Amino acid sequence: MNILLKSALVAGFLLGGSPIAYAQKKPAAAASGQVAPGIAVANVDAVVANSNAFKVAQQQRPVTYKATIDAAEARRAQISTQLQPLVDKFNRDRAAPAGNTPAGQASLQQQAQSIQNIQQNGQAELQKMLEPVAMSEAYVQEQIGDKLNAAIQAAMAKKGVTLVITPQSVLAAANSYNLNQAILDELNVSIPSAQLVPPAGWEPREVREQKAAQAAQQGGQRPAAPAPATPPRPSTDGR
Repeated sequence: MNILLKSALVAGFLLGGSPIAYAQKKPAAAASGQVAPGIAVANVDAVVANSNAFKVAQQQRPVTYKATIDAAEARRAQISTQLQPLVDKFNRDRAAPAGNTPAGQASLQQQAQSIQNIQQNGQAELQKMLEPVAMSEAYVQEQIGDKLNAAIQAAMAKKGVTLVITPQSVLAAANSYNLNQAILDELNVSIPSAQLVPPAGWEPREVREQKAAQAAQQGGQRPAAPAPATPPRPSTDGR
């Protein structure tokens, strides 16, 4: 689950911010007729972030997982309270004349290591606590992602587009090349809402694929099963 443990939710907690502090996306721009036939630009991240399924899930998640989020926030506050006097002491000792002595430097190094250990352990603990929230986020995104390609193809067909490029590949373009809204319309029809809570035992596709690849690799390395022993031939001399 290392993938899930990198959620931005945890970073928000450790910084003392809101537990649901998602990156803001620019609204999808409206599409119009194509200037150069067959070419369009699309920002799929913006389309997903502006989809009805994603936005509704963002609104519902803080309510559905309120107990988990509140517990993580309370624990974050406890960790911060634990760290503050240690940080204050470290800063005082570093500013004192004794902090420049070899003994003082050794003490400061020990203090810094202790603070770092508490921070790292606290981060791991918060990540574990928030894992259900991160799993929900991944589950919603995967459901939308499963419908995204079909939405892009449908939008391309309706707009007569044969080539779609990302904004990162474009230096400048008129808004008439923007296919975002057309894709968004198709996506909202195909998946108006997403299931917020993943089923028991669900894992993100990337994790599933990694496990399948590992299983296939291990299966390929297994030694071949020994051939069955050849049964003795019956005697032809009556014995």
